[in-house]
Amino acid sequence: MKTRSWIVLSAVALMLMGCASPAPQPAATTLPPTPTPTATADPLAGLTLEQRVGQVFMVGTTASAAEAATLSAVRDRFVGGVFLSGRSSAGTAATAAVVAQFTAAAPPDRPLLVSTDQEGGQVQVLRGPGFSEMPSALEQGAMDAASLQTGATAWARELASAGVTMNLAPVVDLIASREAATSNPPIGGYDREFAFDAPGIVAHADAFRAGMSAGGVTSVIKHFPGLGAITANTDDTAGVTDTTTNAQSDSVGIYRSEIASGANVVMMSSAIYTQIDSGAPAVFSPTVVTGLLRGGLEFDGVIMTDDLSGAAQVTAWSPADRAVLAIEAGCDIVLVSRSPAIAAEMIDAVVAKAQSDPEFANLVDAAARRVMTLKNAG
Repeated sequence: MKTRSWIVLSAVALMLMGCASPAPQPAATTLPPTPTPTATADPLAGLTLEQRVGQVFMVGTTASAAEAATLSAVRDRFVGGVFLSGRSSAGTAATAAVVAQFTAAAPPDRPLLVSTDQEGGQVQVLRGPGFSEMPSALEQGAMDAASLQTGATAWARELASAGVTMNLAPVVDLIASREAATSNPPIGGYDREFAFDAPGIVAHADAFRAGMSAGGVTSVIKHFPGLGAITANTDDTAGVTDTTTNAQSDSVGIYRSEIASGANVVMMSSAIYTQIDSGAPAVFSPTVVTGLLRGGLEFDGVIMTDDLSGAAQVTAWSPADRAVLAIEAGCDIVLVSRSPAIAAEMIDAVVAKAQSDPEFANLVDAAARRVMTLKNAG
């Protein structure tokens, strides 16, 4: 009986054990695979020295026709940008036809920067059917920022429809007062200033740039470190000098604000600034370009020159030296707008210098890389 009872009890115990739920086990965690970092392709990969040098030049042509020297610069010298100069009233369709001749000559992997001066008022290169009559910058400065941004978006779309991808505007130079504007030929003489105070300039420059960007056009703020305190025009006068602007001036602070809010291209002035570097025009000065703009203002975008082909301010230097000095100072784009025929001489000088000077060749590569990065971001 005892044996039978033990057997029955054992069977019952086994049954109870069999009915019990197994202890829960922690769920296995499946981690996502660690992504493999993708190296950013070097935009200069596969380019010859001549092709890299070409990217740091922008050559002018009349807005109403494709000049032979400029077409040759794009086709034969690998130039990366063109500038539509002068005045045209032919309208968007005719301008697009001019631009198409240049874009057809450029390789698809290195699209052109196509620029013009479409500021407004007296400084408006492109007019005619499809282009609005733009108010001057001084009149734009009287608009509220939202209205200006809306207007700039429409103006940018007009430019884009004509194949223009870059506008050498807005001017952000600070003139001390309305009275002082009368003795400032390059800016005040054409009502190119938004306002006579830094906050007014910044607010309207921000609105103008935002509108241009919304319409698909890159803006260029100019002319660093400011042309508001000079009394002559560097286009037609040599030895133009600013004796008051320094690194802490409000005019420089405007650029600091614009850079902080996203400005990605700055044009250099060719005036001399004795309080910053009395030894050279700003465009040729490493102290101004690399020291102040790159270092002091922490600007890592594209820096371009004002015209180095026909401006009286730079005629004391040979065309070859102008191009080399600008790149040595830290500029990324050499603008050859008024006299496109001298672009070949300037390009040859830069190629020759890069072939003999590895440090200079590195500067060319850095400049070309910034230009290509800007194009690829567009």
